[in-house]
Amino acid sequence: MEENHAEWLSHLSSDIVADAHGNLLDAYVIALEGWRRGLTLRWHVKDSEKFKDMTTWFVERPGQLFSLSSKERTHYFFRTRGDKVSNEAVMIGKDKERTKQVLRTASISTPEGEKFLEHDSDEVIREYVKSIGYPVAIKPFDGSFGNGVITNITEDGKLNDAISYVRNELGYKEVLVERHVFGKEFRIYVVGDEAVGAINRIPPNVLGDGKSTIAELIQKKNNERAKNPRLVSCPIQVNEEIKRFLSYSGLDLDFIPVKDQLLYLSEKSNVSLGGDPIDILDELPEKILDIAVRAIKAIPGLDHGAVDVIWDENNEDSTGVVIEVNPTAQLGGILFPMVGKSRDVPSAIIDYYFPESKENKSLKPNLYFDLEEALEPLRKKIATCTRVASIKSGDYYCNKIVIHEQFKEKNLTAEIKKIAIEYGLYGYVKESNLDHLLEIVITGLDRKLINDFLCSLYNLGIDKTNILLSECDQPVKVGFYVQNSKEELIHKIHQSEKKLSNMVREKNKASKLYNDMLNSRLWKITRPVRQLSYLMKKIF
Repeated sequence: MEENHAEWLSHLSSDIVADAHGNLLDAYVIALEGWRRGLTLRWHVKDSEKFKDMTTWFVERPGQLFSLSSKERTHYFFRTRGDKVSNEAVMIGKDKERTKQVLRTASISTPEGEKFLEHDSDEVIREYVKSIGYPVAIKPFDGSFGNGVITNITEDGKLNDAISYVRNELGYKEVLVERHVFGKEFRIYVVGDEAVGAINRIPPNVLGDGKSTIAELIQKKNNERAKNPRLVSCPIQVNEEIKRFLSYSGLDLDFIPVKDQLLYLSEKSNVSLGGDPIDILDELPEKILDIAVRAIKAIPGLDHGAVDVIWDENNEDSTGVVIEVNPTAQLGGILFPMVGKSRDVPSAIIDYYFPESKENKSLKPNLYFDLEEALEPLRKKIATCTRVASIKSGDYYCNKIVIHEQFKEKNLTAEIKKIAIEYGLYGYVKESNLDHLLEIVITGLDRKLINDFLCSLYNLGIDKTNILLSECDQPVKVGFYVQNSKEELIHKIHQSEKKLSNMVREKNKASKLYNDMLNSRLWKITRPVRQLSYLMKKIF
């Protein structure tokens, strides 16, 4: 399946979000939208200010906690979730069984199922499956991103394999067993009373070319996913689940599909596990969008979030089944679909929190800020809060200047940068040694300053006949930069190495904390209390 880059939002191109992968992407796009409207943007460290009272997780790495302020108010955000969403709503969303209870009370359809605790034997699970009948699905109770979810289990052999894999190999002792729901899976994002984005999440797949093996096709597909700002961090992983899924059809990774044969690699559609996000907002019927809005409203204190719905479009009586509600949902699939339009969910969220900023939407400058620079003081632990320099709203003028001239002997790039900074203009200068060209993009609120900048180029001895001037509307980073210089490339390499090192360190730290908790004496001692608490909730 080919990607459709033309439909992405122009102010969120790959270059702009290049430093904001994974959860950083979600925080960055919300923060950027508010900042471009003239709101004051600050980035925070763990447990600072109001974040002491907000439910968050894995925030040791800066870039996921920020606040936005207008003259009237200040709001705090963890990734895509703002402080209007209550901690109670977050806890309900994390507890799959409690979510189902709340939704059923609101007459919203959810999958029939039962939770099984660690002390429940595999045989007890098998007996329950017999009582509700096949097909069924098994899900880790505390799992996320679709890890360990086995769907469409149709017979005893597959059930035994699934139980062994989830409970023994993956170590998820507490599981949900649900009746499998047929249909397509949709993620719908709701803000207030409106569904503002929706994608159909298609399970990992490859398209045969008649000569490549499945393994080779997966690699080609991952090369395409790497061009997508959301999908670059979640390639299709060749794991035991994919191998097992293929084996059920008598296939393996060395099989060569015929040309144009679409081959699914899993039944799980999570984008983080290799699924394809396809924009579907305009095609979904009102009744499916309505069930998503109702699901959000059914949970106390949940003003916005994502709802996962399965709907059998071939069944006229199907009204959709809600399988999950996520108060802290990722937006990447909606912002960067493989097919269809990108939906501006960040704009809807800022409208909801700062209605007074709507009048500035038409005046948003086509500017963005460097995320790495903004977070550097927090990463170095020399500050607990850092403010991004505010910008003035208004009509920004932007020009592209191409200089056709032998400039190698002249140090023009340094001089051009110095002049731009003196005039307070934003943009970049890029040199091409092959074509002997200089490309300058310059933007500012005052056209006179841009004209003065152009006159200063003439004073550098550049012949007017070698200058080509044109208007442009591309996004520009705040500041003025020399691109493609040797120093810049070295800096980017060092920044990438540092970022990778930090990510590995944070991952190892989180894994150690999690394992220490599971193996701690307190966790083992309090297990009966947790089990009793769950049973009491079921009773009352």
